[in-house]
Amino acid sequence: MPSANGRDQGFRWRRADDDGGQPSLFSDEELFDRHVGIGEYRGLEFLHVNAKRIINPVPPQSRMGFRYTINAYRGCSHACSYCFARPTHDYLGLGIGEDFERKLVVKINAVEKLKAELRSPKWEGDLIAMGTNTDPYQRAEGKYHLTRGIVQALGDARNPFSILTKGTLILRDLDVLTAAAQRTDVRCAFSIGTLDEAVWRATEPGTPHPRRRVEAVRRLNVAGIPTGVLVAPIIPGWSDRVEQLEEVTEACLDAGATSVTPIALHLRPGVKEHFLAFVDRCNPDLGAGLRARYGGRAYLLRDDQKAVTAPVHEVLRRR
Repeated sequence: MPSANGRDQGFRWRRADDDGGQPSLFSDEELFDRHVGIGEYRGLEFLHVNAKRIINPVPPQSRMGFRYTINAYRGCSHACSYCFARPTHDYLGLGIGEDFERKLVVKINAVEKLKAELRSPKWEGDLIAMGTNTDPYQRAEGKYHLTRGIVQALGDARNPFSILTKGTLILRDLDVLTAAAQRTDVRCAFSIGTLDEAVWRATEPGTPHPRRRVEAVRRLNVAGIPTGVLVAPIIPGWSDRVEQLEEVTEACLDAGATSVTPIALHLRPGVKEHFLAFVDRCNPDLGAGLRARYGGRAYLLRDDQKAVTAPVHEVLRRR
C-alpha cells in the first residue's frame, strides 16, 4: 500500500488475509479487515482492529495530569497540519501525512473490552482521559459510535473521565454525557486555536468551524457538563496577533467556558518536518521565522512562549 511519500509500504501488522511474513504489531487475536468509506465517508479507509487492551497507562515520566487514556481510533480525519500524533502512524508502517488523515484504525471491540477491564478487580477507578492522541469525535465516530459506547460504559461504572475534542459531534451524545455526569465526574474541553477563518481553513481543514465549537462549549456548559477551552495551538506569526487572540478568548468566555488556557505550537520531531514543509507550500513567508524561533527544539523558548500567550492572559485578567 502506498505511503504518504509515494513508496509502496506494507502494514506492519498482520491482516486477516495475510499468510505471514511481515512482523506484526498486533497479535493473532487482533487481525483486522479493511473497509473503504462510501457516501459521506468517501476518501477514508477504516482498518478494523480487535484491540488487546483499551485502557492504556500514561508513561510514568509524563507530566500529564492523568494516568490512563482511551483512544478508540488511530489516525484522524481532522487533518490538522500540526498534529503531534502523526508519528503514531509511522510506527504502523503508514505515512504521517495523508495516510494519517485517511487510513484510520478503528478498535471495533473497544466498548466490550472497556466493560471487561472496568470489571477487573485490578482496576481502581482512576480518571480516564480521552482525546489525548486522536480525536474521539472525528468523522469515524459518526459511523462507529465507539465513543458513545465508551461514555455509557464509564458512566454505568461511575468511573470519572474527561474528553478533549474539536468535534461538535459530541453534542449528539449530550444524553449519555449528562447521564454519566449524574453518576461520576465528567469534564470536557475543546481545542479552539483561532477564529481566523483563513488560518482555520489552512491548518485544520477537516474540523468543524471554530465558531461551531464555541457554540458547543456553550451548549455543554448549559447542559451541566463543565467544559473549558484550550486556545491551542497558537502558531507564532500566523495566529498570534493580539486581535486574533483577544477575539477567540472573549468568544470562549462569553460561551461560558470554565477555563481558557493558551498553548503555543509544539513541534515534536517528525511533526516539525511535516508542518514546516506544509508551511513552505501554504504560507512560505512564515517558514523562515518559525525555523529561527524553534531552532532544534520542539518548544519555543520560555520568554517567547510567555509573549505568545500574553494576550490571552491579559483578557482573562480583565474579565
